[in-house]
Amino acid sequence: MIRDIPHNNHWDLILHLPCVCLLRETRKGVFNPSLPQMFQQRISIKPTDFISWLFSVLPPDCPPLGLESLNVDDSQIQASSYQRSGLGPHRGRLNIQSGIEDGDLYDGAWCAEFKDKHQWLEVDAIHLTLFTGVILQGRNSIWSWDWVETYKVQLSNDSVSWKTCMNGTQEAIFEGNQNPETPVLGLLPVPTVARFIRINPQTWYFNGTVCLRAEILGCRVPDPDDIYSSAPEPGSKDALDFRHHNYKEMRKLMKSVTEECPDITRVYTIGKSYTGLKLYVMEISDNPGKHELGEPEFRYVAGMHGNEALGRELVLNLMQYMCKEYKKGNQRIVRLVTETRIHLLPSMNPDGYEVAYEKGSELAGWAEGRYSFEGIDLNHNFPDLNNIMWDAQETAADPSKVSNHYIPIPEYYTKEDAMVAPETRAVISWMQDIPFVLSANLHGGELVVTYPFDCTRDWAPQENTPTADDAFFRWLATVYASTNLVMVDPDRRICHYEDFQGHNNIINGGAWHTVPGSMNDFSYLHTNCFEVTVELSCDKFPHVSELPIEWENNKESLLVYMEQVHRGIKGVVKDKITKQGIADAVIKVEDHDHDIRSAADGDYWRLLNPGEYKVVVWAEGYFPSMRRCHVGMEPNPTICDFTLTKTPIQRLKEIRAKGGKVPQDLQLRLRALRLRKLRASTKAINRRRESQQLQRRRARSSGGWRI
Repeated sequence: MIRDIPHNNHWDLILHLPCVCLLRETRKGVFNPSLPQMFQQRISIKPTDFISWLFSVLPPDCPPLGLESLNVDDSQIQASSYQRSGLGPHRGRLNIQSGIEDGDLYDGAWCAEFKDKHQWLEVDAIHLTLFTGVILQGRNSIWSWDWVETYKVQLSNDSVSWKTCMNGTQEAIFEGNQNPETPVLGLLPVPTVARFIRINPQTWYFNGTVCLRAEILGCRVPDPDDIYSSAPEPGSKDALDFRHHNYKEMRKLMKSVTEECPDITRVYTIGKSYTGLKLYVMEISDNPGKHELGEPEFRYVAGMHGNEALGRELVLNLMQYMCKEYKKGNQRIVRLVTETRIHLLPSMNPDGYEVAYEKGSELAGWAEGRYSFEGIDLNHNFPDLNNIMWDAQETAADPSKVSNHYIPIPEYYTKEDAMVAPETRAVISWMQDIPFVLSANLHGGELVVTYPFDCTRDWAPQENTPTADDAFFRWLATVYASTNLVMVDPDRRICHYEDFQGHNNIINGGAWHTVPGSMNDFSYLHTNCFEVTVELSCDKFPHVSELPIEWENNKESLLVYMEQVHRGIKGVVKDKITKQGIADAVIKVEDHDHDIRSAADGDYWRLLNPGEYKVVVWAEGYFPSMRRCHVGMEPNPTICDFTLTKTPIQRLKEIRAKGGKVPQDLQLRLRALRLRKLRASTKAINRRRESQQLQRRRARSSGGWRI
C-alpha cells in the first residue's frame, strides 16, 4: 500500500491518455513489437473501449513488481555498467542491505562504473505492464554516501527502441534522494504500457557516485496472446482479510473474530504503549479466560519492531483461520483448541507500526517505525540475565550450585527512572502471570529462524552460544524452517548478504549477531518458556498483494510449531497427604543444566526430545522424588506425575503455626530424626578422633614430632 500516492488520480491520468497518440507510437515502433493484436484492434476501432476495458480489469493501485520481495529475478535486471560484482544490477533492489565490509559480493546498491548521464538500470517485467511509478533509494553502506538526486524514466517493448517519459512537451525529470535511506516515490505523469523500464540518473550526490536501489510500480496487462496469461495467480484459497490493518482496523478485526467464535475466543489487554494504545491479545481455547490443569500455554508475539508488519498480519490471519476451521470441524484445529491455551499478541509496538503504516509498505524504508515512540529497540530492552548468570558461575566456588532458571530481575531495572519501555514492562508482567511453555517472536527482513542464546558470553559480535537445551531449540527452529515454503526452496535467492541455507535456515542467535537483553533469552532464563525468533520474509513490510502468498508460505509452519508445545513430559506435582498441587516445585532433568518450576496448580511441562530421562522433583519443605520418564517420537507428552512427602520439620512448623497439638506419629518421627542426627554426629566425632590418634602414632614411629 503506497499511502502517499494520490490513488483517486491514477485512472484520471490514464483516462486523459491520448489514445490516438498511443496508436501513433505503435506505428513508430516503440510499443509495437509485442503489443497484442487485440490491443491494436481495440485502439484503432474505438480507443475509449480499450481504456474502459483496461480500467475494468486492472486494480486502482498498481503493486510493486517485486524487486524488494525477490519476485523479480536477478536475470530480469540489467545495467549499462557496474563497478564490480558486489555492486551489480542485481543489488539495485529497494531496502537491500550490505555486509559490514564494502568490496565484497554483497554491497548495498547498484553502482555504475562511470559517472555520466548515460548510465541506466533496466528491469524486464516479462509481460506487458502498465507502469505507474518508481521508488528510489540510495546506497546502503557504513562507509560510503551515494545516491541519485534526479533521473529520467525510459520505456520500451523490445529493449531496443526506447521512449523517454514526457511531462507535457518536455522530458520528465524525477526528483530522487537527498540521503541514502529514505525512499522517494516518483509517479509517472501518465501511466504507460510497456514491457521494459529504465531508470536513467541525471544528477547525484556531489561527493558520491551513481548508485541506487529501486522498486517499480506496475500492473500486469491481461494479454490473450501470452501463453502464460492463463496460469493461475499465486494466492490463498482461505477467505481471510488480507490487508494491512492499522490500530483501529486491527481492534475491529479482533472483535469480529470473537463475535464469530465467542465460545473459543477472548480479547484482553496486557498494558498500553507509550502513547496509550492498548496491547491487545487474542486468546483461543475451549475454556477462554481460565488456565486448565495440564493444558500448556502457548504464545505468538509479533510487531516488536513496528515496521516488520508481516508478523502482525500473519497473527491476524491465524486467529481468523482457527476460528473458521474450528467451526468447520477441522480436527487438527479442534485438537489444538481443546488441548492448548493459545495467546496471540499481534502488535507489541503499536506506536512504531502506526508510523510505518502512515508511510506505506514501500516508503517506510528499512527502519521507519522500528523503534518505540521513545526510540527504544524493544528486542534489546529486556533484563540481561545472561551475564548475571555467567558472572555468578565464574565467581562461584561451585558453578553447578548457581541458579540456572528463574533468575530474578535486577533491582536497577525495576526503578521508575530505568530506561524500560512500557511495552516491555507489560510483556514481562504477562510472562510472569501466565505459565507459558512455548513461544515464537515474529520478525521480518530475513529468512531464518534463530534460537537462544542471542547474547554472546564474551561480548563477541558473533559467537555460537548454546543453551543447556540446545538440541531441543534446534529442533524447534527446524520444525518452522523445514515447513516454510520459501525457506525450503533450494533455488531461492538470499535476502541480503548472508546465506542461511547452508545451516538449514536456522542459526544460534549469538552466532548470527549478539543481542543483549533479548526477549528470547529473558523468557528462557526468567520463566519456563522456550522461545525462538522467526525472520519471516526478506521484505519487512510486504505490499498488500503479497499477503495471501505469505500466508500460504507460513500457514503450515505456524500450525506445526504450535503443536510442539505437546512434546516432552508433563504432569502434576502433588502433596501426598492433601493431594493438592504444589506450586514452585523444581523439576530437574539429569544432564540438562536448566530447571523449570511447577505452576500455581502444581502442573508442569518440560519440553524434551525423544529419549529416556531421569527426573528429580523437589520443593521447599518436601523430600525430593525421582522417577524415569520416557519421551517418544510422537508429538504427545509423556505423563510423569510426582507425589511429594513433607519433611517432619515442615509438618511441625505448619502445626505450630496453626497452634495445634503435635500428633503421636509425628513426635515419634521427630524423635527418630533427632536420634539419626545424633548418631551421625557421634560417628563423625569418633572418626575425627581416630584419625587424630592415627596421625600421632605415625608421628612417633617416624622419630618424633616435627614442628
